[in-house]
Amino acid sequence: MASDQQSEKIIRLLEEQLAIANQQNQELTKQIESLTHQIQHLTKLLYGSKTERSRYNAPDGQGSLFDEDDSPFPDSEHTEEQSQQTVSYTVVRKASNKKRNDSLRDHVEVECVHHHPDNTTCECCQHAMTEIGSTIVREEAKFIPAKMVKVQHIEHAYECKACKQDVSLPSQVKRGRAPQPAIQRSLASASVLAKVLHDKFVQYVPLYRQVNEWIRYGLETNDKNLSNWVIRAAHDWLLPVYDRMKALMLNKSVLHVDETYAKVIYRSDGKSGQTNAYNWVYRTVPSQGPVMILFQSALSRSRSVLESFTDGYKGTIVCDGYSAYGNLPDVTFANCWAHVRRYWLKANSQNGRIGVEYCDQLYRLERKFKHLSPGKRRKKRLKYSKPIVEAFFQWIDTSPFFGKSALAKAADYTLSRTEGLRAFLYDGRIEIDNNPAENAIRPNVIGRKNWMFSVSEAGAQANAICLSLAETAKSNGIDFYEYVKKLLTDLPMLGIHQNSEILDQYLPWSKNIQATCAKL
Repeated sequence: MASDQQSEKIIRLLEEQLAIANQQNQELTKQIESLTHQIQHLTKLLYGSKTERSRYNAPDGQGSLFDEDDSPFPDSEHTEEQSQQTVSYTVVRKASNKKRNDSLRDHVEVECVHHHPDNTTCECCQHAMTEIGSTIVREEAKFIPAKMVKVQHIEHAYECKACKQDVSLPSQVKRGRAPQPAIQRSLASASVLAKVLHDKFVQYVPLYRQVNEWIRYGLETNDKNLSNWVIRAAHDWLLPVYDRMKALMLNKSVLHVDETYAKVIYRSDGKSGQTNAYNWVYRTVPSQGPVMILFQSALSRSRSVLESFTDGYKGTIVCDGYSAYGNLPDVTFANCWAHVRRYWLKANSQNGRIGVEYCDQLYRLERKFKHLSPGKRRKKRLKYSKPIVEAFFQWIDTSPFFGKSALAKAADYTLSRTEGLRAFLYDGRIEIDNNPAENAIRPNVIGRKNWMFSVSEAGAQANAICLSLAETAKSNGIDFYEYVKKLLTDLPMLGIHQNSEILDQYLPWSKNIQATCAKL
């Protein structure tokens, strides 16, 4: 009897140990699956294609969820009769009409070089020969390097000799006035400053690499001097234009917002220069007037940065799923479907394909609605896009996506942002994704790879101001070099600090700037 009880006790103990082992085994299996997905994702980032195009698309451009035919015999079996048939094809080759990869624009000055025979005497009868025609045998581009010129501004004074001789009259003296420079007691003219800013913020050439070029032209300088020029020009003359655009931007009802990291060596918060700082970008939508793109330099990625820039703003912000976007007064947030699609694209599975296909259906509709007015686009979205969105959310909600797998993360990311993901359905001005802001921030990322970091916060702020004007000018068809040169030539002569309305004439979309600084 005692032995039976002892046996039952041992059996229960073994069963409990087996249950614990099975549970641990299940947990370890899930952990292995999660780590396997992570390894696959990291391997793809290192060695795979960086494109976000769906790898589930069929050749005709339509997504296919049933393309996993691993059969070694994809073609149907041929009978003997079929295999003996001969099929003839007639191939009609189209005439090759290749376009040159290089060409000169129409406004380029033309220089003709004429080549005549060394001797125009007829070797047969010794008479002078007469020209019967000419042929252009080739065209080539000729480059004339820029040159440095020392400009001396000389003020001339005039006096009235007659008044000077008459002691009863006051002496009369007139003096010419040289225009005010952008930077006092500096060799940098508006053209030099514009060239420095253009090379850094359009060509992405860091200042230390510009130094040798300036020395070759004849201007002895160094990168510290160039950096001071950029900061002074940005804060004295470009910042008022930036602030004016910011005031106009905050009157819009839809903004795109994104952020990316940067480096600032000497920080006021006492943190190491290796700590990430951030550049925020804000972009308007084309349906609400000229496009404006503004950058903001900040030491953190916290919500307070967003609050300080958008203080007083009322409208919709299109953004990604970062937690700082939310809980702002009078602001609604529309989330980005491109981020949702990326999560499902990372889940390399059959269900991942289904998630990507739902997103691709929405994007195919958006391409059709692209050129519609906001009102018509809203109606089309409610009729065609909304059923797809609701079906997508219902499919996720009823599917068993649990744990820490890529599928579970994609499902959790999507369901936690359903309200923001629905926002584009009810407002035709809102884009389906935040790609406009991500594209706007790309120049900052390219520049970051070249100039690496900002030494000071003043330099980082100057970079943000200059990038803002460069990208806004580009979006409005303005040559940034000509634009900055005009700003640094005209603004020092105007009372912009006393009358800020003058700045409206110097915004990139103004008639004044469009007439004088438009790209050729």
